[in-house]
Amino acid sequence: MTIQEQLSQLPSVDECLKSSYGEKWLDSFPRKTVLRAIREVIDAKRKEILSGAVPDVSLYSLSHDIEAAIRKHSAYKLRPLINATGVVIHTNLGRSILSDKAIDHVITTARNYSNLEYEINTGKRGKRYSNIKDIIRELTGAEDAVIVNNNAAAVLICLDTFAKGKEVIVSRGELVEIGGSFRIPEVMKASGAILREVGTTNKAHLADYENALCGNTALLLKVHQSNYRVIGFTEEVPIEKLMKIGKEYKIPVIADLGSGCMIDLQKYGVHGEPTVQEVVKTGADIVTFSGDKLLGGPQAGIIIGKEKFIQKIEKNPLLRAMRIDKMTLASLEATFMQYLDEEKAIKEIPTLRMLTESADVIKRRAKKILSSLKKDISNQAKLEVTPDESQAGGGSLPEINFPTFVVSIKPSNISVNELEKRLRFGNTPIIARIKGDALLIDARTVQDREIKMLVNSVIAALS
Repeated sequence: MTIQEQLSQLPSVDECLKSSYGEKWLDSFPRKTVLRAIREVIDAKRKEILSGAVPDVSLYSLSHDIEAAIRKHSAYKLRPLINATGVVIHTNLGRSILSDKAIDHVITTARNYSNLEYEINTGKRGKRYSNIKDIIRELTGAEDAVIVNNNAAAVLICLDTFAKGKEVIVSRGELVEIGGSFRIPEVMKASGAILREVGTTNKAHLADYENALCGNTALLLKVHQSNYRVIGFTEEVPIEKLMKIGKEYKIPVIADLGSGCMIDLQKYGVHGEPTVQEVVKTGADIVTFSGDKLLGGPQAGIIIGKEKFIQKIEKNPLLRAMRIDKMTLASLEATFMQYLDEEKAIKEIPTLRMLTESADVIKRRAKKILSSLKKDISNQAKLEVTPDESQAGGGSLPEINFPTFVVSIKPSNISVNELEKRLRFGNTPIIARIKGDALLIDARTVQDREIKMLVNSVIAALS
């Protein structure tokens, strides 16, 4: 059969649409999606023929490829996956998982009209953040609060409000770079503030700040080293001492906490992270932190502090461009509400639960995964539970490695890289890590509800 004869046997787009297959597709999927898939498959077969191949071009054969293409184009690009890396606040995987209560509040709020900017008591227009201010005040001890879409925005709007065209004094050892290559000096430049560096990378003294003061000084900025640590021959000026300078010279002090820890984690064996409440008690004029890191909520930048400063920020026109939507507000409110009962917060907010979960609990989960896998693939891979280490991630608790247990999988018939790829390409992608010749499933970040799906995916990948 000649190439021309093969091409003539290709069904037309119209034939595919009018077939029984086409009718079924059009009943279930948008016409544009169906047409795109049909044209793609026909074009691919045409290229195969022109390259010298002799593919099956019957409508029956093409229907399978067309349906697969339709489903591919109909699928959401933002997809749920299983985090088996052991990194709890994984920036690339969406950071913190919301609690069930936060999700429920989002669904209820999104499904209905709400009093987002309506004052029920007076019947008049209200303010967007009035519904959440009381719980934030109660939990943190701050006088007032306002919320923007992330912590970088929180720092930016503070600098824009108080220091445009003026100097902001920061220690060189605190000029951090956060995720996505955003750096404090660049955020400061974008705000119109003038950076005044003091001290050295490893040491800053109170006198460095005092000597840098001038008539154009607008702010003292303290940036918590939330995503790195400088150790060894070091010294930094605590916020309490900066407050003394601030009060003496009437210069506001901003503390950028970054991670936003609301519970003293030392009792759970996690040291070195100041709480929001501790920093508020120092008298800091403004404190900023993230909603989706150690707080365990949605992406947001929370700004708390003295009422007179928060009121000025609320009048900044940038606030409208940076404000959060009703779904973020709902999930954030529910997350904060859970902190009223610390014991329940530790258990019910996924980020806190995963960070504080004991090694014994994680080991039992790993053994459960191992037991399920051994039933089906013991002859296709070497399987064992071994101790390892997890990390907090998300620019939080950088110096701490958390003891964990992993399921080590050493495949017999395929390479470990191929196994990792197959799991990543599954219907529900599984993101794991490779160590040597083994793929590691870290049980710390695998949710109990995900175990069955994870096991089935690993079995399928090794088959």
